Amino acid sequence: MELVGKISKGTRMDQIYIPKNRAGFNGGEYVLILPLSSQNIKKEKFKLFFYGISNLEKIKLRLIEEIFNLIGKNADFENIIITGSFLERGFCFNDIDILLVSGKKGDYENIKGKIEDNFGIKAHFLILNNKELASGLSSEPLYEMMLSKCISLKRISLNVKRKINYKILDLALLKSKTLIDNFKILNGNEKYYLVLNMISILLFVQGRKLSKEIINREIEKLFSVKISEIKNNFVDIKFLKRYKQIYNKTFNKIMENIK
Repeated sequence: MELVGKISKGTRMDQIYIPKNRAGFNGGEYVLILPLSSQNIKKEKFKLFFYGISNLEKIKLRLIEEIFNLIGKNADFENIIITGSFLERGFCFNDIDILLVSGKKGDYENIKGKIEDNFGIKAHFLILNNKELASGLSSEPLYEMMLSKCISLKRISLNVKRKINYKILDLALLKSKTLIDNFKILNGNEKYYLVLNMISILLFVQGRKLSKEIINREIEKLFSVKISEIKNNFVDIKFLKRYKQIYNKTFNKIMENIK
C-alpha cells in the first residue's frame, strides 16, 4: 500500500497526516518517507535475460533493475547488457561493466555520474551498435568471453559464426607479452589478466568455446597451478618458463594464418 501526504508546518515538529481508515500502516510502525518527485512510483518491470548465470544475489538483481530504469530515462538504446566481475558470486568487484547497444551518441559521462551518485558504484560503459557487436563476437575472443556470462534487457544472439581476424589477434596477444618483460614487477591480478588474455586467444584459434570458467580450467591444466596462486602472486620462474612456451605456441599459430 502507498499513501501520498503533504508535510504540514507545526510549532515544534512538522507532520504528515494520513487517513485513519487504511489497510496497513498500523500505529507504532516505522515507515520510510521519500519526496514524491524523486520516487518513480510506477517503475518499469523488466523481463531480464540471463546467460551463463544460474544464481545471483537478490540485491544485485535489484541494483540492475534500478540501473536499467536510470539508463532508460537518460539514453536512447537498443539493448543494455551487464557483464564482468559484478556477476561473480559474492561482492568482490570494483565497478559494474555495462555494454550499451545503441546507434546514437549520448551523454554517458552524465549517466555514469548519476549511477555513482545514486548507487555508490562506479560504472564502466562500452558503447557499440549492433553491427559492431556482431563483428566483435565473430572475430575477437574478448567479446565471446564477456558475453558468456551476462544479463541483458533484451534477448541477444550468441550463435555467431567465427570469422577470425589474425591481425587483430596478433595485436591482442602482444598485450600478454608484458608478463614476459615485466614478470618481477607485476602483481598477481595483473599476471592473471595477461594469462587469461593469452589463453582465451589460444582457445579461440583452436575453435573452442569460451567462458571464464573454461579458460580458468585450461590455465590450471596447462600451468599446473591454481588460479588463486596466480592472483596471490605465488608463481615463480618455472611458471614464467611455461608461459613463454605457450606464448610462442600461440604466436606461431597466429603467424601461420596471417596472409
